Amino acid sequence: METGYLDLATLPTFTPDQWGSGTRQLRLHDARITVDAAPDTAVLEPTDGDTAVVTATTATDVTLRIDVPLGDAAGFWHPNANWERTLPADWSPWRSVSLVDSAPAGCLYDTAGHAVLAFAADRTVRQTAVRFGVSEEHKRFGVWLRFPLGPGESFRLRLAEPGTTLAAALRELRTWFAGLPGGAPLPTPDFGRTPVYSTWYAFTQDVNAAEIEREAVLAAELGCGQLFLDDGWQLHGDGRGYAGCGDWQADPAKFPDLRAHVGAVRATGLRYVAWIAPLLLGERSEAHRTWARLAPHHVHRLDCRILDPRHAQVREHVVRTCRDVVENYGLDGLKIDFLDEAVAYAGAPAPGQSGPGYVSDVGEAMALLLTGLREELRELRGDDFVIELRQRYTGPAMTAFGNLLRAIDCPADAVANRVRTLDIAMLAPGGAVHSDMLMWDPQGPPEVVARQIHGALHSVPQISTRLSELSGSHRETLAFWLATWQRLSPVLTGGHYEPGRPDELYPQIVARHADRWVITSYADRPVTLPAGPWRDLTLVNASTAGRLLLEVAGPARRVRLEGYDAAGRAQRPVVLDLPAGLHSVPVPAGGLCQVVDDAK
Repeated sequence: METGYLDLATLPTFTPDQWGSGTRQLRLHDARITVDAAPDTAVLEPTDGDTAVVTATTATDVTLRIDVPLGDAAGFWHPNANWERTLPADWSPWRSVSLVDSAPAGCLYDTAGHAVLAFAADRTVRQTAVRFGVSEEHKRFGVWLRFPLGPGESFRLRLAEPGTTLAAALRELRTWFAGLPGGAPLPTPDFGRTPVYSTWYAFTQDVNAAEIEREAVLAAELGCGQLFLDDGWQLHGDGRGYAGCGDWQADPAKFPDLRAHVGAVRATGLRYVAWIAPLLLGERSEAHRTWARLAPHHVHRLDCRILDPRHAQVREHVVRTCRDVVENYGLDGLKIDFLDEAVAYAGAPAPGQSGPGYVSDVGEAMALLLTGLREELRELRGDDFVIELRQRYTGPAMTAFGNLLRAIDCPADAVANRVRTLDIAMLAPGGAVHSDMLMWDPQGPPEVVARQIHGALHSVPQISTRLSELSGSHRETLAFWLATWQRLSPVLTGGHYEPGRPDELYPQIVARHADRWVITSYADRPVTLPAGPWRDLTLVNASTAGRLLLEVAGPARRVRLEGYDAAGRAQRPVVLDLPAGLHSVPVPAGGLCQVVDDAK
């Protein structure tokens, strides 16, 4: 194993002394911070009321524990939480985080959705082992971070102010992440924040120039600003496996002149982005003969090998390949897939001679690779390009290398899209958060289309259905919601929002940008009208109930409701006098209403 590698299998899942006093201890806010390392090898000290630093005097392995009283704790959030959002026990297993796999951050929250313990660490590139959970003996919640430090190296820990909402605590941490060395986000061009037409769920690998050009015209009419050509454009891009990956040349049977095709699509007003998985190496590719020796790890489910980015020649090859694809075909960016497969080489021995430029830590190797790619694309396009990164590798440090951050695949799952896009957005210091591609049953009612848009409402939606085959009602529904999203996007994706508790899957999202508000209810629960004046208040009924419950907490309000059903059909306006209290008002399931302060 490589020096400094943390083999999770050798770390104890539970030991009686894991709640011991350690070699150094201090307190920040309500948290007790303890360092366990060999005697006289590490120093723990506060730098201010929110930050502590561990500094090694000699090479050592450090275990840092943060723990707090349980209080009214309800759940624990972390970037890779997925559906694990409640309270684990402290004997839960270790997990690894690094640049291309999550981030060293998390938040314990209570039943009111307020932060009890929100933390972040500056070790965002190299591997760190993390575990967390409730102590049955001590009635406390602990987080353990284990990492090696070399002489003079340090590890910085930041705690957010407890008692704020979870979203507010994570906003504080993402601002801190952005200020770390090398943490400045990659600029996002305006087109990166426009709706996307994606080929994946619409065509899977069965793509060709003529059909995509027809879809592009329709996508532009609907207000999309980008087209993403997904898997299938390249040689051997068939069979739903990756045995043909590695050459990254257009399949002439599907795209006889890919550059000309890109130009035709761009003429409709859409920018053009193509999928690539540059670490995948399949045995059907010509590249396999040259590069297989530097791709020893084979992934059965993908039917291909993974190039080892620790080798300088691999990094140079990947960067050159990506640049060539962009330059040769006139692309506006890349959708880069499967970067998280690189973690297979964490701690693995290098085959043969490592060679000059070999980097033992996978996170550091990937940072070098992505830095090289970013600078090559800047040389080609300035800052007018996009790089899409997919969830697991959408942590705060990755925003220096990619400016589109997409939810991991969740076909037709509107709930997963909602949860995953919000999980990314709450900790991302930059970039545009994108939904997974939207698909639905073409025979379903308009509500199934609206429901998919609702799941992506607080992100940039990626549409992936054959637009030329849409029914009239589906096209009208899609057009209405895309127009609504564009009108409200400054609030939906650029405003200040509060989504509620993660373990409740963010049931109601209150978003505000200056005096514009959007409140989206995914469950039948009361909506509190803003107390002050508003210029624009939109209530989205993303639940299955045919009403919204409005709660007036202050003086009586006179309002006019201008409603629309899920398909965008206008409803009869209603004027209501609302005294303090709870009121049930009719809003079609899947629809929305504009609330106009009639006293103005």
